[in-house]
Amino acid sequence: MRIRGPRRVFSQVLLAQLAIVTGVTALATGLFLALFSDELDEQAMRRALAIARTTAAEPRFAEGVRTTPPSPGGPVQAAAERIRRASGAGYVVVMDRRGVRWSHPEPDRVGRRVSTDPSAALSGREVMEIDVGTLGRSARGKVPLRDGDGRIVGAVSVGIAYGNVRDGLLYSVPVLLACASGALASGAAAAYLVARRLRSRTHDLSFTDISALLAEREAMLHGIREGVVALDRRGRVRLANDEARRLLELDAADTGRPLEEVLPPGRVRDVLSGEVTGPDLLAVSGGRVLVANRMPTADGGAVATLRDRTELELLGRELDGTRGLLEALRAQDHEHANRLHALLGLLELGMHEEAAEFLAGAVGVRRATAEQVAGRVHDPLLAALLVGKATVAAERGVELRLAPDTLLPDRLVDPRDLVTVVGNLVDNALDAACGSRGARVEVSLRAEGRTVVLEVADTGPGVPAGWREEIFTEGWTRKESPAHRPRGIGLALVRRLAERYGGGAGVEDRDGGGAVFTVVLPDALTAPAAGGGSEEGSRGGGSAPGGGAVLGRPR
Repeated sequence: MRIRGPRRVFSQVLLAQLAIVTGVTALATGLFLALFSDELDEQAMRRALAIARTTAAEPRFAEGVRTTPPSPGGPVQAAAERIRRASGAGYVVVMDRRGVRWSHPEPDRVGRRVSTDPSAALSGREVMEIDVGTLGRSARGKVPLRDGDGRIVGAVSVGIAYGNVRDGLLYSVPVLLACASGALASGAAAAYLVARRLRSRTHDLSFTDISALLAEREAMLHGIREGVVALDRRGRVRLANDEARRLLELDAADTGRPLEEVLPPGRVRDVLSGEVTGPDLLAVSGGRVLVANRMPTADGGAVATLRDRTELELLGRELDGTRGLLEALRAQDHEHANRLHALLGLLELGMHEEAAEFLAGAVGVRRATAEQVAGRVHDPLLAALLVGKATVAAERGVELRLAPDTLLPDRLVDPRDLVTVVGNLVDNALDAACGSRGARVEVSLRAEGRTVVLEVADTGPGVPAGWREEIFTEGWTRKESPAHRPRGIGLALVRRLAERYGGGAGVEDRDGGGAVFTVVLPDALTAPAAGGGSEEGSRGGGSAPGGGAVLGRPR
């Protein structure tokens, strides 16, 4: 039958700690007893040697050995017995150079040779030892016996019965065991308190449960398509799953480092550190739009989740673009209907020449607008964007025009990035200029070497000085958010894209009122082909006053 041990962490840790405490206590007690026993032996031998020295220092013993025969009733025997009884020694034996006893606790042994070898003491050396003699095991001390001239005439051997030493050791054992028991009890109590605290921390789980939970956690953290970052109470990265490393561009070496060392200053770091609070906070990291949530933990740390909604944001912008296109189509449909009605009226009135001129003029305006844009902006994607924005601007009562210095070659590294920047800035400018007196938006796109410089000016209310940095942070907006997506991302994306190219984005006041947004994109253009012609394209007709090209006038 197999005996099963406890499964809970509390019970296993408590038993292990009790076993360790008991083992350490027993080992310490045994070592102490062994050392204490040696110390008692050493003390007994030194005591015996001290008694022997004191006895040998008395001249009467050397004189008695030289002048009297060994006798149970002799003076040497009587004096040695007095010293033995006074000192508590087991025996005091005085012998001559032949090893014949002059004294002994048992008088009938006087006159006989000693049972142990006395040669060391008779040669002039002092001896300490544990040995077995006629009186049993004893701690001994032997010294030479000298006469008044310093000649060795014999030796003195003093022994302390080993039973006395053992009795001293046994007397100390109960006290030692009592101390060891107290230490064991204290250790057991401390082990119980530690195990009890461990039980509260582990929620009374077993090791197998903890192992299973860890395995499940690892599988869950690295399997979900949502970034998870765990921080300790000091703000150091305790854990980051695969998705979080991808979104924040972290690596394995960043684990254990403070948050401010692994992330650059910005909204993402502010959200993760808790400086910005709230649910579903928007942030931009490396051109990605993230939704972050932060939850504090009981130990003072926090766990933050990150969802990549870049694709959703792009879909939302495409939806906005589609809606703008629909608005433009609706506006064009309305305009075309009016023109068809006017054309029909001219035909019904028989004014055929006037009808032909009216039709040619209407077609020419649209063609001129497209030609003007294409002549100044050579990238087809960006040109198409501006043509579409011109129609929307005209419908909203805003004049959209290209600045006189606009000239952009068809050498963009990534046209989609510039489309994102231009689209966001023009949309914001149209919102700001709409309803203002002489509503106008002017776009300037020019190349300076491989650098693209974009300026979008509007006649709106402008941007207060205190907001000129804040408007580029994620989630900041003064507009009401539509239902399909939140606002406060466009300008943040513009600045992040500019910083990705090594440039920047800013806003200043416009002369005469309004605002001018400037974006600088270094290395946004490829190098011109060797031997290529001039980038100066034809500037489409229809120049506006001041040399600019009007793309759309209010209707």
